[in-house]
Amino acid sequence: MAAEASVPRHPVAQPGLFSRGLTAFAQCLKWLVLSLVFSILMEWIGMLWWWPEQGVQHSRQMIRAELSYLAIDFRRSLVSADPVQFAKTGASRAHDFLFHKTGFMAMTEWLKPLPKREAQSLGDGLRRGYAKVSDFVQAGMNITQVFAIRLCILVLATPVFGLFALVGLVDGLVRRDLRRWGGGRESSFVYHYAKSALAPLVLIAGVLYLAMPISLHPTVVILPFAAGFGMIVAITASTFKKYL
Repeated sequence: MAAEASVPRHPVAQPGLFSRGLTAFAQCLKWLVLSLVFSILMEWIGMLWWWPEQGVQHSRQMIRAELSYLAIDFRRSLVSADPVQFAKTGASRAHDFLFHKTGFMAMTEWLKPLPKREAQSLGDGLRRGYAKVSDFVQAGMNITQVFAIRLCILVLATPVFGLFALVGLVDGLVRRDLRRWGGGRESSFVYHYAKSALAPLVLIAGVLYLAMPISLHPTVVILPFAAGFGMIVAITASTFKKYL
């Protein structure tokens, strides 16, 4: 016992601001990649089971639908003066970076010509294999553009979350003052539970919207989650401890 008491206890090192920011960035990048992979897989499954008659046209229609939502209902934004051009630029840059600069498009162009029947080389075999999956490859590239457009829409929608958060914060602080001066009870459990739900709610909203296999108006997905985010901010602020 004396030996244990004499052992000095070193304080546990807490992560700094830079390390926490880097961890948060890595987590966001991980969920973005998982959302993109999931959306491509859902499109491929849909081509086989849900919309086989449309094929690759389904993903092309999704691109036109996502851009039409911006052109009709998102003509102005605090983030960009021209939301449609902002989304088109983001999608084109993502397509150029992922497929042109990596040489993927050059490889698909090389694989497009069908070989002669008597040809038996390795390249001819690859071309025959690519001919069977070319629609799936093209659909995957289209869904990547849809993903980039939706990511731009989420960036354009960030002021909505900020607005609901501000309204929730004001409402929560007012209710906190009423509870403070009225002698109301405080619950640290509710506060910590609500505080821990803020980041998952935003994450779920982003992943759900980015990975949807069909085109829906962004308001249908973003607005309910933004309202829920504001409600949780209000609960967090209202249940904050009465005395600092």
